[in-house]
Amino acid sequence: MPDSTTDFDAGLFRDHWHLACHRNELPTPGDYLRMRTPLGDLVVFNDSGELVAFDNLCPHRGARMFDGEAGNGPATCRYHGWSYQKGRVIVPLVEDFAGCDTSSARLNTYRLDWCGDFLFVGLAPRQGLYQQLGEAAALLENIGFNIAGRIDLNAGSFHCYWPVAVENALEPYHIAMVHPDTLGTLALQAGANHYLGSNSVWYAPLGNERVNKQLHGLRRHFAIDYGYDGYMSIYLFPFTMISSTFGYSYSLQHFFPAAGGAEETHFSSRLLGAHLANERSAQLLAPLFASTAGINRKVFEEDHEVCRRVPKSSWSPAPLAYPAASEAKIAHFRQSCRGWLES
Repeated sequence: MPDSTTDFDAGLFRDHWHLACHRNELPTPGDYLRMRTPLGDLVVFNDSGELVAFDNLCPHRGARMFDGEAGNGPATCRYHGWSYQKGRVIVPLVEDFAGCDTSSARLNTYRLDWCGDFLFVGLAPRQGLYQQLGEAAALLENIGFNIAGRIDLNAGSFHCYWPVAVENALEPYHIAMVHPDTLGTLALQAGANHYLGSNSVWYAPLGNERVNKQLHGLRRHFAIDYGYDGYMSIYLFPFTMISSTFGYSYSLQHFFPAAGGAEETHFSSRLLGAHLANERSAQLLAPLFASTAGINRKVFEEDHEVCRRVPKSSWSPAPLAYPAASEAKIAHFRQSCRGWLES
């Protein structure tokens, strides 16, 4: 059992597969995506059509190779020009290294595995990917095959310990109080929770009939064969959420711990759009996707404002003393945390 939250956070990261990205987020050679984790940066890079994940540190003297959250460019260190291309590290002025074998230089890479079109990365996961995902795997496969690409990327920090942010995302109890003019306008119904090992899904019909009717009417503009007609929120233990309304777009969220058990969560949300029927549909729905991105950003700002009020000392993996029915997924999350701690 870990002696500190530092061990807890880093151990969870090492022991699990983590959903890094969708295949269509990085379609072009040179595309990259950077995330912050409790063990440092994680970069997924399109290396001549093959995706690789590594720790963002040059093998020469450990300088960071990428600074942006996402973009396109060569995997080249700005310090001495070492680079990574077609699966190998390229060393400039290699003749100056006569006393060492630069051919053995390697990136510190992550293990990779796929669930449909979703790429997962891991350092030393205890289980195979499909064993970890269980019944959630089929759901992710169906979702992934219907995603066209990334629409928006929103990355920053929540000033709270990461389980506080995760538990906020797991329960709808706070929606009326915290999101009255954003998520609350959907008037989400109680719905149903489904527990899939350490993972979970909440399916909630929309109570706002006007919005429900409007969204049903948009179906003809999408070329998709899967989508829940309502609000769906998927939790992948320990750090990932995916939420969607009607399957027209998906918000992929990460709540990675900061290093050292700090009261900071490395948060990101990437809005992934579904395949559209044609170019005309793309033009018509561009304002909808822009509005969705803006509303999502506002929702996460509202979440951060309340999460920052909860000190790290208020959280533990023990069961809640006063759990509401709508906080059932928190009980499941804490049970999963205890299960890992006791394993």
